[in-house]
Amino acid sequence: MRVDVLTREYPPDIYGGAGVHVAELVRVLRQLHPDGPGGPPLDVRVRAWGLADGERDEPGTTSHPELAELTGANAALRVLGVDLSMAAAVTADAGAPGSTDLVHSHTWYANLAGHVSGLLAGVPHVVTAHSLEPLRPWKAEQLGGGYALSSWAEKTAYEAAAAVIAVSAGMRADILRCYPTLDPERVHVVHNGIDADAWSRDESPEAHDAVRALGVDPDKPSVVFVGRTTRQKGLPHLLRAAAQLPPDVQLVLAAGAPDTPEIAAEVAGLVADLKATRSGVVLIDRMLPRTDVIRLLSAATVFVCPSVYEPLGIVNLEAMACGAAVVASATGGIPEVVADGETGWLVPIEQVQDGTGRPIDPAKFEADLAAALTAATSDPAEARRRGEAGRRRAVAEFGWEAIGERTLAVYRAALATR
Repeated sequence: MRVDVLTREYPPDIYGGAGVHVAELVRVLRQLHPDGPGGPPLDVRVRAWGLADGERDEPGTTSHPELAELTGANAALRVLGVDLSMAAAVTADAGAPGSTDLVHSHTWYANLAGHVSGLLAGVPHVVTAHSLEPLRPWKAEQLGGGYALSSWAEKTAYEAAAAVIAVSAGMRADILRCYPTLDPERVHVVHNGIDADAWSRDESPEAHDAVRALGVDPDKPSVVFVGRTTRQKGLPHLLRAAAQLPPDVQLVLAAGAPDTPEIAAEVAGLVADLKATRSGVVLIDRMLPRTDVIRLLSAATVFVCPSVYEPLGIVNLEAMACGAAVVASATGGIPEVVADGETGWLVPIEQVQDGTGRPIDPAKFEADLAAALTAATSDPAEARRRGEAGRRRAVAEFGWEAIGERTLAVYRAALATR
C-alpha cells in the first residue's frame, strides 16, 4: 500500500504541534506491514513545503517550494500554488503500478492538495484536523481576505474527504459543529502522541547550567510556557494572571514565531508592564531546540497552557513526558490529556461562542489561572507528584506506535468505501 502524506511542516522546518505530529506519524507508519508480518512495509511518500536544496534529503520525501509566479501575492494564494504543485506530483503516475492508494493531508495548508489529488487519482483523501479555520477568526489579522480563501479550502476538503481524523474527542465535536453536513461515521478520533524516549526528564548539572544561561534560576519556583505567540495560546491572559503570583515565582516564556506584528507588540507590551512591577520575568522570544525545551520543562515547578483554543495540545504531552505538572485551561482536547487533580490542574473557562474562544469573563479566568498557578508553585512536592503521574500517563496512553496502528485502521476503512 502506498500513502502520500501532504504537509506544510516537516523536518527540519517544524514550528508547531502539527509538524511534530506528522514527523512522528510518518516514522511509525513506515514501520508497519499492512499485509502482515513478512509483507512489505507501508510505502509512505511525504510531500512537504520546500526548503533550500540539501536541507531536506530524507528518502521518500519531496519538497515543494512556493511558485515564483505568485511571489508577492496574498499568503493564502501562495499556499494554493504549492498545493497544486503537490497534487501534480502525487498524481503524475496515477493508475500505474505502485501509484498512490490514498492521500493524507495535514492542516489547511495541504488540504486542497489532498482534495485535488484524490479527485485526479480516484483515491480516498484522509484529513487530520489539527485546528479549524472557523475557530481561528483572528487569522483575518494575518491573512486579510486570504482567511476566506483558507476557510473555503478547508471546508471543501473536509466535506469531500473519505475520512477525517480528529486529534481529540473535543476536536471531533468541533468538526461536526463547524461542518454539520459531514457524516459522523467518517470522523474518527486518533489522539496525538509523544515519543517518551525523546522527551524525558533531564536534571543533569549540564541541564541546570543551560537553564541558567537562558536566564532562569533552576533553584527557585517557576512557571514555564512554551509555544507560539498566537491568539489561541492565551498569552495575554497568562501575563495578566502572572501579576497575581507570589513574588518569588519566576515566569518563563519561551514564546516565538508570532503570527502577526500586532500580537507580537501586544505581548511585548504586557511583558514590559509585568517587568516593571516584579522580577523573575524571562522572555525567550525565539523557538528553542528540543534539548533546551526539555531542560526548561525539567526545571519547571509547573508548565502552563492558558490556551483559549487547543484541539489537543501536544505541548502538554511534552511537558508531562518530562515530568512537569501542568496547569491548563479546560478547553478543547486538553481535559483528555491533563487529568485534573492527578497530573495537573485544570482551570475552568466559559467562552464566547463566536469562534474566538474569548473568555466571557476574562478577569475571572485570569484570577482562576493565577490561583491554580499559586497552588502549584506553593506546594512543590505536590506539583512533583502530579508531574510523575503525568509522565506515567504519557507513556501508557499516548505512545506513537499505537497511534500508527489506529491511523492504519482509518486508512483501511477509507479504502473500503471506494
